Amino acid sequence: MNLKPLHDRIIVEAASKEQQTASGIYLPDTAQEKPQRGTVLAVGPGKRLDSGQLAPVDVAVGDTVLYGKYSGTEVSVSGKDYVILRAEDVLAVLEGAKVGA
Repeated sequence: MNLKPLHDRIIVEAASKEQQTASGIYLPDTAQEKPQRGTVLAVGPGKRLDSGQLAPVDVAVGDTVLYGKYSGTEVSVSGKDYVILRAEDVLAVLEGAKVGA
């Protein structure tokens, strides 16, 4: 990947959209919701505080995170889709979870 996040930003590979409901009904593309979780691929160095120190980012590469539905900026690099978020847009880190689960 040729993306390097700056400041307190992170790069997330979004989970795939749900194509089937829990009861087995297949959803058309228009009914599929935008994913709100994904895997962190890169983390910036942190936010610079007024004192000049760096505030570290609370997530690490490989973490599975939940973020707001309309958070971040979607980008496409070499045919792959990513979301660039500020660390403060991350709502939670899922421990022991995989993106497809």
